Formats: sequence, structure tokens, C-alpha cells
Amino acid sequence: MTPRDAGTLVSAAEKAAVLIEALPWIQKFAGETIVIKYGGNAMISDELRRAFAEDVVFLRHVGVNPVVVHGGGPQINHMLEAVGVQSEFVGGYRVTTPETLDVVRMVLTGQVGRQLIGLINSHGPYAVGLSGEDAALLRAARKRAVVDGEEVDLGLVGEVTGVNPAAVQDLLAAGRIPVISTIAPEFDDHGNPTGEVLNVNADTAAGAVAAALGAAKLVMLTDVEGLYANWPDKSSLISSLSAGDLRRMLPDLVAGMIPKMSAALSAVEAGVPRAHIVDGRSPHSMLLEIVTTDGVGTQIIPDHEVAPVKEGSA
Repeated sequence: MTPRDAGTLVSAAEKAAVLIEALPWIQKFAGETIVIKYGGNAMISDELRRAFAEDVVFLRHVGVNPVVVHGGGPQINHMLEAVGVQSEFVGGYRVTTPETLDVVRMVLTGQVGRQLIGLINSHGPYAVGLSGEDAALLRAARKRAVVDGEEVDLGLVGEVTGVNPAAVQDLLAAGRIPVISTIAPEFDDHGNPTGEVLNVNADTAAGAVAAALGAAKLVMLTDVEGLYANWPDKSSLISSLSAGDLRRMLPDLVAGMIPKMSAALSAVEAGVPRAHIVDGRSPHSMLLEIVTTDGVGTQIIPDHEVAPVKEGSA
């Protein structure tokens, strides 16, 4: 018999402590739906991709219903560059020509989504891919951006005007993990389909899906540690803030954070109890935000909750 050294026992005790800390959060969210926006740096590293897939499968095995809504900005940029199509961003949104949309559609549905589904399904037959076009999951209308007081045409860019969650609910009832790419059919002001397909920002789509599903939580992976009170001063990272505080901050945020924080705000205002902005560059950051007391990012809570103190993932 080989005796265990003190270091091994300490390591085992630390692992046990983490599991015990996670228990109340697992109990709290068992049977609940959590919508996770997957994107940014979390999807361009093999290590981070595998860690994310493991986190999603872990949540499913402890009784949580994860729903993944994914973007694909880095991959879209790479493919557009490869085919010689220039990208232009206005107000944090990609200007989308018909040529650009063909690439976006191909990358999101045929590359990013399939890769993530494969990683999740390496642990079992769980993930099923959808796009906003499937079963009328998403409805969208043309989006306009206002820059320096002037309206700018973004092309085939949409904002979500409706969500039909039936297909997602069917998959959840069957024990599956929906993986949603954010391409959506366009509908006119009278609710009729125009035949066009629009590129929908994954952040805003995730917020809309979370609200439609009555999710307990929206977790958004991004390329920073969270929201800063005084960017780029990293010591000003905000652990928790109310929807009202965020509403007041929005006009002064850098362009890239506006869609993310607007989506988080909209979700909370629509009844989602918590929205979290989490650094996708750190392995298992999404899981740490959900099942630990301290959490790792910035959480947004409803206005009616006083004293917005970080309470982990409650």
C-alpha cells in the first residue's frame, strides 16, 4: 500500500470544498433554464472550446437546462479576409452586404455551430443545432444604427422582434442541449415574412431567447473580465450593478460593449433574474460564475433589488 502524501490530501480537500460550495447553486438551478451566449476568444482556442463544452455537459448532468446561443466574430472575420471581403463595423454592429451574409450564414451554421455540437456530443448524444430560421425560432426586422446623431444603414442586419421558443422547449423536454446560430428571417411591419434573411447580433439574440424561455439566468462570454466603471482602469471592475445603474452607463460605454450590455439589460428588464458578463478567455469561467459564491464577472440585477452586492450566482 502506498501512503498518500500531505499534498495529495490537501488537493483532495480543496476539490471537495469546491463541490460543497457548488451544492446550493446546483440545487437552486436544478430544473431551470440557463441561456449562455458563447463567443469571442472562448471559441478560438482548443483548450477553451473543450472547457466550454465540458461546462455545458456538466450543467446538463446536474439537472440544469443549458441553451447555447453562439456568435462567431473571429471566424467570420477570418473567412471574410480569406475570400477578400472587407468588414465594416458601425456602433458595434457588422455592416452586412448580401455577399457578407452568405459568409456569415456559412460560418455560423456550418462551421462554428457544427464544431461546438461535435465537442458537446463527444461526451454523449446531447447537442442539437438550430438557427433562427428553424421552426420560426427568431423573427427579425432591419436594424438601423445612429452614429453622431445620424442614422446609418447596416445592410442585412436584424434586431429580434419575436421569439417562438417551442422548438427549443421541445429539445429541452427531450433532454437535449440546443445550440442556436443567430441567422433570422426578416418580417415586415405587418408580421409577414419578406423572404430575406438577416444577420442578428448574438448578444441581443441571447437576451431575447433568455426572456422568451423564462430563463433563470443569462450568461454572456466576452473578451474582457466584465464591465469597468472607468475603462481601461482594471481596478474599476464592477462586480454587481442594478439595471438602472447600467441604463445610465450605457451611453458612455465603448461601442463593442454596447450590444452586450444592452442585451443583458433587456433580459433583466424582461424578467430574467440575473444577467452575467464573464471573461471567456479563462477556462471554466462560465461554470465558476454559476456554481460558486463569489463568481467571476459582472452581474446585472433588477432595480427592485436593493444593495446590488455580488451574491455569487443567486
